[in-house]
Amino acid sequence: MLTIKDLVVSIDGKTVLNGINLTVNHGEIHAIMGPNGSGKTTLSQAIMGHPKYIIERGSIVFNNEAITQLTPDKRARLGLFLAFQYPKEIPGVKLATFLRSIYSIAHEKLSPIAFKKILDQAMIELKVDPALAERYLNAGFSGGEKKKSEMLQMALLQPRLAVLDETDSGLDIDALRIVCQGVNNLYAKTQLGVLLITHYNRILDYIQPQVVHVLIDGKIVRSGGKDFAQEIEAKGYDWLRS
Repeated sequence: MLTIKDLVVSIDGKTVLNGINLTVNHGEIHAIMGPNGSGKTTLSQAIMGHPKYIIERGSIVFNNEAITQLTPDKRARLGLFLAFQYPKEIPGVKLATFLRSIYSIAHEKLSPIAFKKILDQAMIELKVDPALAERYLNAGFSGGEKKKSEMLQMALLQPRLAVLDETDSGLDIDALRIVCQGVNNLYAKTQLGVLLITHYNRILDYIQPQVVHVLIDGKIVRSGGKDFAQEIEAKGYDWLRS
């Protein structure tokens, strides 16, 4: 589904990723772990096509299509989804309005009543307060509300591959459990691919990856199974630097 070869990415003239090779097959869950500043968020932004992140060398292929020259909206239409570490606030745009808009682009344009039935069901599954839909997108949302908002977006879009950039950041244990259940529910329904970026092993207790990669200084230095994440939790990252 996703194939990255020899990817070198810079930002503001500084090389951050230095030769990334990664393959995520259909229905696989991969976790990317690593210390602060290792390039995890840069990888997510490069996959999604943020113009500030310059691809100096290498390729990104998604569903057999080279996407390095595509704008973010075109990548999204192909089935890529990015959940941000820090979702932006957009005052003036209600969450329900935004969700209906993206649903109509990804699937079909529905009447407000027909769409509300779909949205209500998704909000029940994610244990989201219905009042949230009437508030401006992420404006004044708590950390948990912002992440639930993104899980609503993912549930409605039903992407082929979801890149989750530190989705566990700022979540208490109850919110983490609900958000992870949303990911697992969609995975059970669609077998989407997941690239889960995280600092900590705790989210991997809820979302079980088949493969765990460690990214240090812009390179994937080692990969392993779920037990590898537990080893990292116990030892930290320094022993992988050599």
